[in-house]
Amino acid sequence: MEDEGRVLIRAGDIEIDISGAQTSVEERLVKIREDDTWSIALSRIRNAREIAIQAAIEAAKESGLPERGSAFKALIENCNLIRKPDQVLGAIQYLRDVEGINDSPPRVLNQIFIDAGLEPPGNLSLYLNRLRERGYLTIPPSAMEKNRYAILTLEGRAHLDKRSRF
Repeated sequence: MEDEGRVLIRAGDIEIDISGAQTSVEERLVKIREDDTWSIALSRIRNAREIAIQAAIEAAKESGLPERGSAFKALIENCNLIRKPDQVLGAIQYLRDVEGINDSPPRVLNQIFIDAGLEPPGNLSLYLNRLRERGYLTIPPSAMEKNRYAILTLEGRAHLDKRSRF
């Protein structure tokens, strides 16, 4: 007996709803991914993510950044970043893209978690090194291999896009 599967994606007025036997769902999903509907849905998801980031930027600018914790927490919740490594990627993106901070030592990364009322990552170097190994982060050559200057790669941004639940 084969497992049942379901894929439901809503992006604006586009809805992809597939259910049935797991192999059937997978086959139909492969066909849909080749269609324009899939590209449009992904584009809308990316746009929604960018809108959330822009809203965080505007909120930060309007308030002079005292609500950094709530803006970061909203980004974590809106993008469905549940796992700690994903949250660390989100924190680096938030600091760089929203606040324009390029130098984010461990105390700064830990503080943004504390400001958001979230448990700090703990062994941050371990997270950063593993994210680098997976190709989600890079360190500019001029930074002499210091994790505090980490930048999200295209793969890192794509990974965060996949985690979004828009």
